[in-house]
Amino acid sequence: MAFATNFIFFVSVFQNNLFRALAIAAIVGLIMVVMTREDAFPAGDRQPKMIWAAILGGSAFAMILPLPILSWVGAVATGVYWFDVRPQLRSIINGEYNY
Repeated sequence: MAFATNFIFFVSVFQNNLFRALAIAAIVGLIMVVMTREDAFPAGDRQPKMIWAAILGGSAFAMILPLPILSWVGAVATGVYWFDVRPQLRSIINGEYNY
């Protein structure tokens, strides 16, 4: 019984720290979106700049809140930006159109 309680506590602490780290990643992504050129988003066939700023800002806010479902949605949205949108925008801005 004590093992199960300790394990659940460990998972809870790990999850909270994970969401804090991802909230920081969302804030850094928000700063990068604000600094990115406006025309790169339509060139990459992505949502406009302000939409991505709202998504990342909302994601950071959702991951700070202790609501499990919203935290996971925010984590997924942050991952989509970092692993799909940002590499494509960076290649467009650098002139590499092989994405």
